[in-house]
Amino acid sequence: MLDKTPKKTLEFFRPENESGLLIPYFDQGVSAGFPSPALDFMEEKIDLNKALSENPLATFFIKVEGHSMIDAGINDKDVLVVDRSLEPENNKIAICFIEGGFTVKRINVEKGGLWLMPENPNYAPIKVTEENQFMIWGIVTYVIKKI
Repeated sequence: MLDKTPKKTLEFFRPENESGLLIPYFDQGVSAGFPSPALDFMEEKIDLNKALSENPLATFFIKVEGHSMIDAGINDKDVLVVDRSLEPENNKIAICFIEGGFTVKRINVEKGGLWLMPENPNYAPIKVTEENQFMIWGIVTYVIKKI
């Protein structure tokens, strides 16, 4: 089952930076090994829209549809934080517009050209050529998922 073209349109959302919704935030971290002292439950407040948006005017949230990036930890229904102000680089995960549709893939630049690489062996890489209608729309900076 080699899927070569994007099939679905992604849902795009802008962060609400004026929400004023502050969630309790414990910045001391939590041990994933042995328990650590509570440090008197140090608590601050965090606004996730602001914390996940280094460049708020260029940041969008995009809901994933599909399974082509599962080996990169990006699953169907995850929400991606995408920054349009970042420069595309080899090996970055990007939202790309190709042939009339959006897709999320890893950028792979080689001597032979540009490839959009899935992170699932059931999907084929997409070779970008001069004939393609193509644009790198933004770079993925975070993945938000329900567990």
